[in-house]
Amino acid sequence: MKVALFVPCFIDAFYPEVAIATLELLERFGLDVDYPQEQTCCGQPMANSGAHAEAAGAERVFTRSFAGYDYIVGPSASCIHHVREHMTAIEQTDEVRQVRANAYELVEFLHDVLGVRDFPWAEFPYRVGLHNSCSAVRHLREVSMSEVSGPQFSKPLALLQGVKGIEFVKPARPDECCGFGGTFSVTEEPVSVRMGQDKVRDHVQAGAQYIVSGDMSCLMHQQGCAERMKADTRFIHIAQVLNGARE
Repeated sequence: MKVALFVPCFIDAFYPEVAIATLELLERFGLDVDYPQEQTCCGQPMANSGAHAEAAGAERVFTRSFAGYDYIVGPSASCIHHVREHMTAIEQTDEVRQVRANAYELVEFLHDVLGVRDFPWAEFPYRVGLHNSCSAVRHLREVSMSEVSGPQFSKPLALLQGVKGIEFVKPARPDECCGFGGTFSVTEEPVSVRMGQDKVRDHVQAGAQYIVSGDMSCLMHQQGCAERMKADTRFIHIAQVLNGARE
């Protein structure tokens, strides 16, 4: 299979270690992963702000970069959701539709496509609170929603259970928004901050030493809140844990 790594712009700028962990993790399963050098932002920030037409340039570059791959894998549910459902500022050619259909978030790619459950190289001897982003829960359906009756499931939890030494603690409100919400955190800063503080407090009270998530943007927001609250907890992306990070 032809696999391309999509690195969201904020990860490229602030958390390159997450991109490296994602690449190394995919290569551990024998995949030959390409990194298209021309790739830039997928256009989500513009679309989130209502500037739909202004996202066209980014969407054209994205399509040109990732055309022809069987799978486009990125460590961000919100970015992958944008590509799949909202990358519509440009003409919907067969090539564009193929790129959109072939985009996968890392957790669902590992869980659904590769079908892996064991990570024998990974050990993480800490109490972990799992943060599921709104996009992962509501859009990609990686986790069951607490307000909907039916079978309970969690794809990221199923993966993390394959890591030695890990202990899970559960917050009281597991799928409540942390308040980041992209540009919402800028335009509605006081509300965003309070939501972030509530989320961090919920995890800390549950006993989490680390908060783990598939969305680094959520973790970035919560980490900022935690530092100002002087909360004793740390933050790490799921790709880093699955790839064998110890701290």
